[in-house]
Amino acid sequence: MVELTINKIKVKAEDNMTILDAAKSVGITVPTLCHLKDLVPSGACRICSVEVEGFRNLVPSCAYPVSEGLVVETNSPRVRRARKTIVELLVEDHPQDCLVCVRNKNCELQDLAERYSLREHRFHGESKEHSIDISSASMERDPGKCILCGRCVRVCNEVQKIGAIDFTNRGFKSIVTTPYDKGLNVSDCILCVQCIVVCPTAALRERSSMKEVSSALESRTKFAVAQIAPAVRATLGEEYHLPLGTDVTGKLVTGLKRLGFKKVFDTNFAADLTIWEEANELIHRLVNNEPVPMFTSCCPGWVKFLEHNYPDLIQHLSSCKSPHEMEGAVLKTYYAKKLGISPKDVFVVSIMPCTVKKFEASRPELTEEKLQDVDAVLTTRELVRFFNVAGIDFADLNDSEFDNPLGESTGAAAIFGTSGGVMEAALRTAYFTLTGENLETMELNAVRGTDGVKETIIKIGDKELHVAVVNGIGNVREILDQVREGRSHYQFVEVMACPGGCINGGGQPIHQKTDKVLQRMRALYEIDKKMLKRRSHENESIKTLYKEFFIEPGSHVSHEILHTHYHSRKK
Repeated sequence: MVELTINKIKVKAEDNMTILDAAKSVGITVPTLCHLKDLVPSGACRICSVEVEGFRNLVPSCAYPVSEGLVVETNSPRVRRARKTIVELLVEDHPQDCLVCVRNKNCELQDLAERYSLREHRFHGESKEHSIDISSASMERDPGKCILCGRCVRVCNEVQKIGAIDFTNRGFKSIVTTPYDKGLNVSDCILCVQCIVVCPTAALRERSSMKEVSSALESRTKFAVAQIAPAVRATLGEEYHLPLGTDVTGKLVTGLKRLGFKKVFDTNFAADLTIWEEANELIHRLVNNEPVPMFTSCCPGWVKFLEHNYPDLIQHLSSCKSPHEMEGAVLKTYYAKKLGISPKDVFVVSIMPCTVKKFEASRPELTEEKLQDVDAVLTTRELVRFFNVAGIDFADLNDSEFDNPLGESTGAAAIFGTSGGVMEAALRTAYFTLTGENLETMELNAVRGTDGVKETIIKIGDKELHVAVVNGIGNVREILDQVREGRSHYQFVEVMACPGGCINGGGQPIHQKTDKVLQRMRALYEIDKKMLKRRSHENESIKTLYKEFFIEPGSHVSHEILHTHYHSRKK
């Protein structure tokens, strides 16, 4: 421990801490832009500069280590003037379109401009002009709004380890872009959009589907239905200042009905259906000595990563569609037939925590009779905008139930939104299918949490099943290399592209606090714990669906409608 003085307060800090961390430990807030917790600091933006006694220049507090006897001022006139000047320069090189910007009132540059009372334009000069990249089905890239903080570059390169974007050129011509400045649609980007989550402005944003959904809701011929992913119900309340992790399922159903959706279903129903099919596929692979480990296929960002980088391992991917695609397929076949509606008139909208689901919905492999399984995807953030435009006071809504028969679900489906949740849910059912008995304990703590790679061994009868859970796409290469080289001992592997799983997806409310992720995860586990039925094979509506339509898991009909295939994207 060392002792230093910050703003005349004696502070004891660990000797590996930075001035920024030490200040935060005693409740002193120092603004940052380029800083990302848990990554090596870059000190690029200089917004966090502080004055240190005896130093000629201001120093970046995010990158400067504490030492014994250091005397620091974080709010001196010199510091305030420097920060204000930096913000002014950033604002002058930024489009002056805050009122029509998607990040209005949720923009870190806007917040800093307010904090330092910018009330006039002191600097005038040339501004950068760039075209907007709208080539991707999931996101847009607007270099004109980029402030070169580098956070998107760092999360893509250091956390996700994709390297789809980076800095190019120098000085005034510096820009964050893709290789050769091509569109995102031809880059190695997997559209996890963790870059959007860390972007302080709207330089990176999701591709909005609000117009298509509005048109469907206003149409007299379309039968518009919505489905809600498990992760959305534990996070949307944050946008209405409800306590972190509040389960807003009932309010969501009510709100969507008020928007004009004819029916509102639970994607958790299809998550249970996915488990029936996936557990059956895993058992079939094990019994028939087919390629293992089997990789889960619920995360389209992970699937896209494999197609780009390890296409020779595609055979290891489960052929199961992701839950919301299964739900869409069931709605346009079984449900449309039950109601006597033409599948062409059923307009399926998925409310997702993820932007890559937009790309997934547009994949030609995910269609039934040339109709998309899912017609449009709205992120959690987009749904909030919908509610605001409609004048819906979400926090005061009453609770409603999902529509049936595609609304029943179990606790196993709820935990799909967390890293390790798919694995845990699948093992609950696979164990029962193989032994005829239920697992003694349903909480598989070995696959829970935020560690990069988690593994465990499940004893099923006289056999052992080696499983692994990958949390964040940046941690998957070692396992893939082991599989490629024939060194893997796993039979089943879950991969989620986003750190923490869907609960921290790129379409979720934007935040910079890691503790939020943990509280969101706990909320889904609480939903599971409170459910009367916590195993997918206990879902009575799924049993009815098989009896009336799919016959059994892995049948010809289920393969036609609930399964798909993937292809190489390697260049």
